[in-house]
Formats: sequence, C-alpha cells, structure tokens
Amino acid sequence: MKKIILSIVSICMVLLFSCGNSKTNFTEFQNGDIIFQTSESEQCEAVRIATNSKFSHCGIIFIEEGKTYVYEAVQPVKITLLSDWITHGKDAKYVVKRLKKSVAQLTDSQVKAMKTYGSKLLNKNYDIYLGWSDSEMYCSELVWKIYQNGANIEICETKELKDFNLENPLVKRILYQRYGSQIPFNEKVVAPSQLHDSELL
Repeated sequence: MKKIILSIVSICMVLLFSCGNSKTNFTEFQNGDIIFQTSESEQCEAVRIATNSKFSHCGIIFIEEGKTYVYEAVQPVKITLLSDWITHGKDAKYVVKRLKKSVAQLTDSQVKAMKTYGSKLLNKNYDIYLGWSDSEMYCSELVWKIYQNGANIEICETKELKDFNLENPLVKRILYQRYGSQIPFNEKVVAPSQLHDSELL
C-alpha cells in the first residue's frame, strides 16, 4: 500500500513540475503577442456578456530597448508598460496568445511595420460607439488593424454588431446610453473573444 501511495505522489510531482515549466516558458513574451484581461467597469461587463466571453479588454505586446509594453486602446490609445497593464485587470490575471508556428513567424520587417502603424494611432480617442473608421479606436479593433495593416495578417473574420448577445438588460442599457434608438446593428466589429478564439493563435 505504501509503495502505491509513493508511486502516486511521484507521478503527481512529475506532472506538477512539468506543468510549472510549461507555464513559466510561456511568460517569455514576444513581439506581436496578444494579451487579454477582464476589466471591471460596467461597459466591460457588458462587452463580456454580449460576446459570451470572460475577456473584455486586450492589447498587443511589443518589446523595445529591453522593456515590454502593451499597445492598447483606452482613453486615449497609448503604450503602457506591461507590468502596469497587468495590474489594471481583475485579480491581475491575464492570458497571452501568439501566432501558431504553423501559421507564421513574424519577421523583423513585419514587427517594424506593425509598430509604425500602431504609432500612427497613438493618442486617438477611445471609440465608445465601436465604429470601424480609424478616427477613433477600441481595443480589439486596434489589435486587429495592427496585424492587418502591419503584417498583412487577418487574425479573425469581423462580425456585425447584431451577431452578438444584445438581449441582456445591462447590454441593452449600455447600447441605449450610446446610441439611443439608432443602434447600428450592421456596423462591422471585432471583439476580444474573436481574437482569443482565432484558429491562427
């Protein structure tokens, strides 16, 4: 009986060590990684409900001069030190995803083009109306467009606003606050959940 127990304990320790190593390795961030978190504002809660996802905010990681930053669309679009960005999420938890090796490896020229395009969007206002023009930006739109315009990679297909879960009372209230009775159901949008669930990542 003791031998069986010892064997089980040994197996569990090996599994724990393996999982720990795997998790540790993935914290080695790379240019172009997409990072997700759950924010706790009322609007972010509405986004989470409407998209049936636990994520309500995202950004794109770039490494410059040995420091790791997140390009994000808040008010305004800005570059945030990764360590600060993490603290803004619920319980400081986050998820990072990157392109599958079988899909593509970002080249230096692609990363440079992505940074250049992202820099052009800095200081633009946050888009509370979720419009698709470049005059204002929301978080997942910023990430999608940096990949599309900088690396010529479409992370996921876009949807229309009407494709999401808009029947929840909180979602309805936020929509009414934003648009009144003129809700743009056919507006092209992309949500953090779509990026997170992309088959390319």
